[in-house]
Amino acid sequence: MFTQKTHTIESVSAGHPDKICDQISDAILDECLRQDPASRVAVESFGGHGKLFIGGEVTTKSAVDYAKIGAEVYRMTGYSDPLEIFVNVVEQSPDIALGVDVGGAGDQGIMYGYATDETPEFLPLAQVLSRDLTDRLTATRESGEIEWLGPDAKTQVTIGQLDSPSPTRHARERVGVRAVLVSCQHSESVLQNEITKVVQEKIIRPVFEQRGVSLEHAEILVNPSGRFVLGGFAADTGLTGRKIMVDTYGGVFPHGGGAFSGKDATKVDRSAAYAARHAAKWLVANGLARRVMVSLAYAIGRAKPLMVTAVDENGEDLSLHLSNFDFTPKGIIEHFDLRKPVFFQTARRGHFGREGLKWEEV
Repeated sequence: MFTQKTHTIESVSAGHPDKICDQISDAILDECLRQDPASRVAVESFGGHGKLFIGGEVTTKSAVDYAKIGAEVYRMTGYSDPLEIFVNVVEQSPDIALGVDVGGAGDQGIMYGYATDETPEFLPLAQVLSRDLTDRLTATRESGEIEWLGPDAKTQVTIGQLDSPSPTRHARERVGVRAVLVSCQHSESVLQNEITKVVQEKIIRPVFEQRGVSLEHAEILVNPSGRFVLGGFAADTGLTGRKIMVDTYGGVFPHGGGAFSGKDATKVDRSAAYAARHAAKWLVANGLARRVMVSLAYAIGRAKPLMVTAVDENGEDLSLHLSNFDFTPKGIIEHFDLRKPVFFQTARRGHFGREGLKWEEV
């Protein structure tokens, strides 16, 4: 298991259209929880080309101005163009509440958690590198260090068998960074050769040097289309939950299918995925494996999961080590304190491998 040598993982900035929608949905969730910690929220956002639609179902005592939050988040991500906002948020179905009221899962589904000893964050190296790149793009834009950068950006890192390995290098040492891709929004006045030079010098090389990762054999691509002036909702539509692989493990590891943002913790799509990640990280951090996959499955209205499994990189079953973990929705919510407004930061900065998240504490 987990033997794929060549793989590619991408990341997107907070100004990417889909990520804008994730942040709007989670900002609404946080405001509901801030006013009423027992709130149940399932909110989706869809935006593009001057319009934003906010819809969903809630059960809450909160009084929330959904349109105001949507506008504030849009501005926060770096955009100033006009935005017409439509809201259709209604009361949650009482049929769903029947099972949730007694501590059951808010839906059926399969959730996965993953951890690896490749990096201090217990995440794949390609994932932390691509995310470091988007973090640095955002930081240099917000600080004004690179004045022509726009808020929309995507990065991608490919790790695998080197195209031209040294003949003296051992076979297992021939794996390295094969490609680095940065696509960043920019002002119309800056030329492509300047963009390429600055991004290589101020974004890419500092990130890889800090991680101690060589770029010797890497192909470096910066804005390969040649132009990226329009970004955000001006260029594309965005939708809550469309970046599920960016939100998890970059596609090198399974995803159960359920998105995270806009959902309170009674929805196991989110909370159980956090719990599975915590369990996987605990197994690796305690030296029981180098790489671990934890799988959980639930039935709507049922508290206990239908399946709990843990497998290491050799296919060995580690499930017995999880016998003392409480994977019921109530247990997960209480253990990680998920009735608090902690979710906006996950939509903006990432759900795993970040400090300040209780499910990342081992």
